[in-house]
Amino acid sequence: MPEEYKNAIVTGDARELAKRIPDESIDLIFTDPVYDRIEDYEWLAETAMRILKPDSACLMWQGQQRLEKTILALANKPMTYRWVLGWYASNNMQMVGKIGRNLAPLLWYEKGHSNPWRCCREIFDAPIPSGKRPHKWSKSPHAVAHYLGKFLTDVGIVFDPFTGGGTVPAACKMLGRNYIAFEIDPETAELARERVLNTQPPLFVIKPEQLELPK
Repeated sequence: MPEEYKNAIVTGDARELAKRIPDESIDLIFTDPVYDRIEDYEWLAETAMRILKPDSACLMWQGQQRLEKTILALANKPMTYRWVLGWYASNNMQMVGKIGRNLAPLLWYEKGHSNPWRCCREIFDAPIPSGKRPHKWSKSPHAVAHYLGKFLTDVGIVFDPFTGGGTVPAACKMLGRNYIAFEIDPETAELARERVLNTQPPLFVIKPEQLELPK
């Protein structure tokens, strides 16, 4: 793993930067692409098969309006579709046509069989935090931390190629997980770095053998 990638938000094009990530070195992909760029989802599905370790998951946020189109576009890709999870923001009642924007779908694909610990809730209910959002399209850090903790129960490495405001790296720091994050816009990347810098790490990191694993 390139040392400059580890626990860093790197500015640049994810398609080029990801070429330096070694095969089967990533434990979880968790990211939020631009919804109307279906080609980014297709690229990510193909890249995931190379860089993910066996039996690992790829989680991708998508909007309700393009959910079906994305699933159809990925139908012939090597990743296996598992389910649609999601974040429900009870205090966000904006509407786009007849579609409510208070539900953000989270596509769950996998390489092998990811088997999240203790099975995750399909829909995680968390209001949008008060105050200024770190990025226009940023997701709830509580929802991200919930799914992150379910799919990666030890330190591991999380890959976020479209990090935006840095919610995934911040959640990784909160939970004591390692991460690699890319952001193509320099100004957005700098704001994300500042956010992660101001995020408090855990008081201690739970070792894998300390976890109460399911029978």
